[in-house]
Amino acid sequence: MTRRKSRPTKSDRTREAILAAARTLFAEKGYEGATVRDIAGAANIDPSMVIRYFGGKEALFAQAAELNLRLPDLKNVPEDRWGEALVRHFLAIWEGESGINGLPVALRSAASNELAAERLRGIFTDQVAPALAKVAAGGPSTTAGLVSSQLLGLAFCRYVLKLPPVVALSSEQIVVEVGRVIQGLLKPG
Repeated sequence: MTRRKSRPTKSDRTREAILAAARTLFAEKGYEGATVRDIAGAANIDPSMVIRYFGGKEALFAQAAELNLRLPDLKNVPEDRWGEALVRHFLAIWEGESGINGLPVALRSAASNELAAERLRGIFTDQVAPALAKVAAGGPSTTAGLVSSQLLGLAFCRYVLKLPPVVALSSEQIVVEVGRVIQGLLKPG
């Protein structure tokens, strides 16, 4: 007997529409700038539905900012390519097919909202530091912090500030140039 995949219910579609609208608006306006009314309008629903499905703006934000970086295992990458592998992966997250994900939501909001800042710290603590601890030459936490500062600084300049010289760089130029910096942090020599 073959089991057929069930179709999303109207409730599932409404929930996804709210979440998609929230990700877009939080990424564009940050936590403080996006209102429940704005999100509901973008999802073509009544604002009360946002409260019904998510309980409020903070709970909605928590789900919209969820992110699994799925960092590559650098032990499977040639040692002299670690920096490039991380930068290439990072750019794929920002410039990939999905377009909007939890990282721009959290980054844009972190400067003005403690919940968003805590989300980014959690990503660092739970995902970045453990992944880099496997290969870091210096103190794993220090190295992970410095690598994160480079990647988040790049993201802020390229995707939030839209600094023209950084936006003008091709992805491959960024992989090579920023990859070289990150390689130096991971494997000083």
